[in-house]
Amino acid sequence: MMIRRIEEKDYQDLKDIWESSVKSTHDFLKQEDFEFYKENLPNYFPHVTLFGFEFENQLVGFVGVAEKNLEMLFIHNDFRRKGIGKLLLEFSIKELEVKSVDVNKQNQQAVDFYLSQGFAIVSLSEKDGEGKSYPILHLSL
Repeated sequence: MMIRRIEEKDYQDLKDIWESSVKSTHDFLKQEDFEFYKENLPNYFPHVTLFGFEFENQLVGFVGVAEKNLEMLFIHNDFRRKGIGKLLLEFSIKELEVKSVDVNKQNQQAVDFYLSQGFAIVSLSEKDGEGKSYPILHLSL
């Protein structure tokens, strides 16, 4: 088990992890929006610092950070609830100086997770960064 920097050759694994995670945690997403985000996800990768969690030489989770904001944290559904998200979050706070995170208001598991890790809700946006009608909670340490 280890946390390592993500390389471009890992991008397909990240897409697979994202898809597995989102399918199990974002049941509020419309199918066409799921497809939109899936198609556009790789466009975000060059704009964030990416680290992944490897288990038995397989990437099973990852984080992306930009300007001290946790832009993404996804764990493959087969590996959720095993402490990997917490390890990646702690790494992001300690090593990447994360101070904030935005989370879908409808993703109650994620909201509860971040609140349990010391984040507090500071504001709400009615639409997400793509202008879609998914309310976003802005949290800060």
